[in-house]
Amino acid sequence: MSGHSAELPGTVRVVLVKAGRTKIRYPARLLSDDGERLTVRAPWAGEGTRDFGFVRFEPGDVFTEHYWRHRWYAVKEVRAADGTLKGWYCDITRPAVLGGGELTVEDLDLDLWRSADGRQVLRLDEDEFAESGLAARDPQAAAQALAALDAVELLARQGDFEALIAD
Repeated sequence: MSGHSAELPGTVRVVLVKAGRTKIRYPARLLSDDGERLTVRAPWAGEGTRDFGFVRFEPGDVFTEHYWRHRWYAVKEVRAADGTLKGWYCDITRPAVLGGGELTVEDLDLDLWRSADGRQVLRLDEDEFAESGLAARDPQAAAQALAALDAVELLARQGDFEALIAD
């Protein structure tokens, strides 16, 4: 897809793959594709409410998700049903691939949360990443994943985070 808005389909299916298996698949509205960054919007696709302790994802929440074809992360803006910004959830992933109406990303276990007010920046699932064995199986991908987490965390802490996803 060239990225021209006239060619954008109404919806795509976001496919999140983890450890070689599809973790979740859900429909999303494709908002933009500039050839490098793809932005989609979708309601919370999980079952019921998921309480992480620092944020709750629940029915009615809306995710505006930003994926890149050459970056090793995805940034998801999370809003409550009333439009209140909850924060940003960042998945460390291999670069996104769009084809056949599906936007596919491989989850590499590392995540980052930044609260709406910017006061809370949390690195998540580093234990899962270590247990995944990626460092032994694919050291280059593991290094890319860790570098991506460091880069996103730095942006989140320096206040440049919103510029990353501004249109």
